[in-house]
Amino acid sequence: MASITLFVGSVFGNAENLAEEVKKDIEQQGHSAVIAEQPTLEQVQGAENLLFISSTTGQGDIPDNLLPLILQMQSQFPMLTGKTVGVVALGDSSYGDTFCGAGRQIDTLIQELNATVTEPRLDVDACEHFEPYEAVAPWLQKWLQYF
Repeated sequence: MASITLFVGSVFGNAENLAEEVKKDIEQQGHSAVIAEQPTLEQVQGAENLLFISSTTGQGDIPDNLLPLILQMQSQFPMLTGKTVGVVALGDSSYGDTFCGAGRQIDTLIQELNATVTEPRLDVDACEHFEPYEAVAPWLQKWLQYF
């Protein structure tokens, strides 16, 4: 049984709603899951396994509720060696080059921090999936098989 901490970047609540669904699914698979309500660097360092779920705002930016943590991780560089980390990026492909920009930034950072990435980042396009969970569920099953 794995312990997974979810770090969520959300502007309008879509990523938060998705995180709640993902948490339930993780728990139904026999693992424990917690959503970091106000994510801190200490939670990152204390987490066994991490799952980032983030929407994208502005010009490919990380949402305000997750940005302070990401900036702190970029400046303090807490190595994630030995931690399995996944990234689910929410975006809208009609925004072109900034599509899933927040998730791409997070993905780059976790790789720089030497995280174990067992499944490539999942980019969920709002133009294709009104309900993002339908795209996330198969990816999550593959990600969870490593635990």
